[in-house]
Amino acid sequence: MEEEEWDESNIREFTKLVEQHEKTWEPAAEDLKTINVGSDQAKKELKIGTLTTPKQRVELIALLHEYADIFAWSYEDMPGLNTNIVVHKILLEEGCKPVKQKLRRAHPDTWIKVKEELEKQWHAGFLEVVKYP
Repeated sequence: MEEEEWDESNIREFTKLVEQHEKTWEPAAEDLKTINVGSDQAKKELKIGTLTTPKQRVELIALLHEYADIFAWSYEDMPGLNTNIVVHKILLEEGCKPVKQKLRRAHPDTWIKVKEELEKQWHAGFLEVVKYP
């Protein structure tokens, strides 16, 4: 098999591909503005981009206000999830001993947030206790 000769254009193209591959993907640097589509008592906050024209922003906010009832703002707003479809199961083989994994530490603030979300899900009826063999 003969070696392919690389001319200058091939080298430039290859270099460009390597440079593109090495770039890391970062979120857009667009600033976000928080808007409330609910009331002062029952806030329903959304974040929208600021790189829109004033007219587009007004139209978007009006549309979000009009359809605010479509969004699920809490776990209680989603009563129709079928647990036959949306479920997490741990598959275990009978007779196999569980393997103890090392403790994975997280920042205490993270644990507090996780606990709060789990409590919200539990009180909304999203979670249920299951028995494994």
